Amino acid sequence: MTKVENFTTLSCAECAGGAGLGFEISMAYQPIVDVQKKQMFAQEALVRGPQNQSAAHIFRQVNDGNRYRFDQSCRVTALKTAAQIGIEGFLSINFLPRAVYRPELCIRTTLAAAEEFGYPISNIIFEINEVEKVDDPSHLSDIIADYKQRGFKTAIDDFGAGYSGLNLLADIPVDFVKLDMILIRNVDSHPTRQHIVKGILQLCADLGVQVIAEGVETYEEMATLRDLGIELLQGFYFAKPAFQAQAVVSEHVYSSPQ
Repeated sequence: MTKVENFTTLSCAECAGGAGLGFEISMAYQPIVDVQKKQMFAQEALVRGPQNQSAAHIFRQVNDGNRYRFDQSCRVTALKTAAQIGIEGFLSINFLPRAVYRPELCIRTTLAAAEEFGYPISNIIFEINEVEKVDDPSHLSDIIADYKQRGFKTAIDDFGAGYSGLNLLADIPVDFVKLDMILIRNVDSHPTRQHIVKGILQLCADLGVQVIAEGVETYEEMATLRDLGIELLQGFYFAKPAFQAQAVVSEHVYSSPQ
């Protein structure tokens, strides 16, 4: 049987040092760009190993015995590294809902880290990974309500790829929805996907939710999504995740290739 860890509030130093995890983590950062303003909107923190090992390599080591410490360490490491490399504006951090046993207690380390590293609460976006099945929607709703009351922004990640995207959107008042790359791939030549994206855009507009398209890989995808009305885009077309550094977006990505 897997040992379930004892939930205790951790200090910033413990989290940043990976106390009790049994493995080390670091972060890479990928930009979310505003294609209308042609500027950076946010950077998403993506977990990596200390030598830039993949996220999959790291997640294979996460279990019920270290999930809470892993989630806490990811938050603090994301904030610490972002401060060290000078990221300004929004910082997007993924979190594991099943690692949050009581939101008002589990957020303490994040609040302390934000204060220590000088990162404004209003600039932090917490992403719910929609691929991970949500077993207790009311618990997740309580988490998001607590985070929003404190001034954090929230987002549903991988919308359209997992178990209950529309149910989450109906029950949980988030600020952003991130469209999964399965809807984005070849959207420029796929009328059905274009209609689905249009429908989601209209739905989100009615709900006051902003849409981010992730997984953009070509100019044609970018141009189509921009013309459909999506202003915030993310993907390899703009920049691959930069290990322990800010990713740079070149101006030429906004212009039609010659």
